[in-house]
Formats: sequence, structure tokens, C-alpha cells
Amino acid sequence: MNREAFDILIVGAGPAGSFAAERLARGGVRVALFDGRPEGEPKACGGGVTAKALKAWPHLLGAVGRSVDELEMYSPSGKRLHLQLEEPFAIYSRVAFDSYLRDRARDAGANLFYEKISAQGIATTENNEGWFIRSASGGEWSGRMLLGADGANSVVAKKLAGSLPPAEMEVAFGYRAPLPEKGDAPAVIAFLPGWDGYAWAFPRLDHISFGIATAQLTFNHEWLDSQLWKFMIGYYLMRIGNLTCIWPDKNMNRLGATYEQVATELQKTVEPYASRIPKLTAETWAKRQTQGKGWALLGDAAGFADPITGEGIYYALRSSELFTACFLEGRIDSYEQLWRQDFGNDLKRASEMRARFYGNFLSGRFTERMIQFAGIHPNIRRKMGELVVGDQGYVGLKGKLILSLIRPF
Repeated sequence: MNREAFDILIVGAGPAGSFAAERLARGGVRVALFDGRPEGEPKACGGGVTAKALKAWPHLLGAVGRSVDELEMYSPSGKRLHLQLEEPFAIYSRVAFDSYLRDRARDAGANLFYEKISAQGIATTENNEGWFIRSASGGEWSGRMLLGADGANSVVAKKLAGSLPPAEMEVAFGYRAPLPEKGDAPAVIAFLPGWDGYAWAFPRLDHISFGIATAQLTFNHEWLDSQLWKFMIGYYLMRIGNLTCIWPDKNMNRLGATYEQVATELQKTVEPYASRIPKLTAETWAKRQTQGKGWALLGDAAGFADPITGEGIYYALRSSELFTACFLEGRIDSYEQLWRQDFGNDLKRASEMRARFYGNFLSGRFTERMIQFAGIHPNIRRKMGELVVGDQGYVGLKGKLILSLIRPF
């Protein structure tokens, strides 16, 4: 079988891989982009794209999605906080969003192959000056450069940079469910009672993405799935006026048959999904290698996700932008230094803050106190909104929160 030759081989056609493929192809680079996912299979992701990302790359608005300028947040005890966002963010179906970016890459001239690549199918060329890959179907391709953009379970990263331990992974799982027949369909984030992590309800154009993200090391599917079902049922009951708190436990005595009816209908319609998200420690951020001779990692494959929220789309796109600029300008060795300067310090800071974020503060859960304070102080509420949409990073956050407290209302 003939081996096709390219300048760059990109394994993974999610946001990071497709964004890089488009920019490289527009720069005259011969690119092979490999998508190994079953057609139509989405990543387990809320699909939220921050205002920061939309402002950086306005063409993302071309992907059909839902714009959100309000958000409901719930503390572990069920206290509600309504956030009116100064900058809207967007919620996309990951099938639609990923297809949009993949189509842009193909239209720019990237060669798209629907082929699954395994670690065993990746090797250096005979002269050790490039790479060749072989798919499960027997196809072969060669290139001067290899990019790993194949997510948290990246075969490229495992082969070239080493695997991440379970302690540095999160699990995200959930269900796609129908939009409510009655009432509105707000975007919701609810912190879990007695557990590190949160649940989300992100309405899309034709369905709602419900999910939970939590640490893999302490993952308990049975308990978490029961919490997610309570959360989903509570969401629908609130829409029809049967509930005032997203967690229905306190109202079980009077809900009775209504609760069971909603649960039965949901069981007929929901579609499950699951995936993993990197959650690097500060120590790993300091030493993680994301490039070497003839290779580099992008997005989740490099570990580029917020250790507190799990958000990774902005970092997927930004890492691709930084890498492609380095490659096209002939300064490829600068990539590692650039991403560390650009967003690495913020992700490292988030790693350092995670334990405190899901820990205790003033005799209660920090997430409980955070929502409590935001409910009575508009400056704290405003700062939280900026954090949600990506306009406020973690570096310097503590000082800004303190300033928000002492400023007049």
C-alpha cells in the first residue's frame, strides 16, 4: 500500500486538532487530520464556550448554538444565585461544534481521514527525521511533524510524554434529555452536596445536556448517578412549578407520584455519555512535557483544562493558535515557553486552589459560602460572573475578591 506523505500529521479532530489543521492549511502546510471517533459520537461535555473564546475567535459564532446571558447557580444546600452575565457565553452541541470546526479545516485544504490511530500504529521514520502512522484498516501516512490532539486519553501523549495517573483525571458523565414542555430552560450549575465537583444543565437548541464532573480517584458511579437523576428531575419539576429547590430531597413527602412520573418519562428518552478530563496538579504543570523532536501536544492531550471547572475548549483553541504561529514562523521550539507564559500560570494557580475551592471555609463548604456572599454582595456576584465567562482568571483572583468586598455597593 502506498504511503501518503504530509508535512504534519494531526491525530484527533476535536476543537484543538481541527483548529490547528485549518490554520496550518491556510498557511500552505500539507496537513493530514485523523478523526477516529464513531460518526456522530459527541464528547461528554457541557458544550459551553466562554465569552473570552468568542471574543478571541468571533467566527465560532458561525456554529449554530444557544447564547446564554443568565445563569443559575446552586450551593450544596440548595441556595440559589441568579447571575446576569455582562458578557454572554454560548452553548453548543459538541457534534455540531466539532463538525463545524472540522469542516472549516477540510475547506481550508486539510486532508481529513476517518481513521482510528493506536499507539502501536505510530513510529518514527527510518531516518528518524519524521513519523509514519498506520491505521487499523491498514492505511499508512508519513509526516515531518506529529501533533497529538486526541483528548485526555491521547495515545500520542501516552507514547511520547507518558500517561497521567488516575489522580490527575476527572470523569464527566451525563445524559442528553429533551427540553421542558413547560417553562423556560435556564443554564444551571449546582455544586454537589458532600462531594467535590458539580452538576450542570446546559440547554442547547433541541435538547439539554445534563452532567456531572468529579475526580476519577474518588469516583462512585452509583451514588453520583443517583444525584444526577435527582438533579435532572428537580430541574423539570421546577419548570412546572412543583419545586423551589433544584435538589428535591426536602420535598419528597409531597412530590410523590409527580416525582416518579417525571423519572419514568426521562428514563424513556435520555441518552447517556461519558468521558475523561485532565486535572493536572501544580507539580505536573511545572514538569509536563508537551513537545519534543518532531512532535507536540494540544488541548486535552497536553492536559490543558481548568482543574476546577474542567473547561477546556478555550485552551484547546489557544494552544492550537500558539503552536501554529510557532510552526508557520519557523520557531517551533518556542511553543512550550509560549503556552506557559500565556495561560500556563493560570491553570497552575487553579490546581493550587482546587482543594480549597471544594474544601471548607468559615465552618462550611467554600462553595456554600461563595454563593451566600455573592447573593448579598453585588461586587462578588459580578466577579463570579466574570469567572464563569472566562474574563477573570485565577491569578490575582483572591486580591480582587477582597477588593470587591471592601468597595461600596
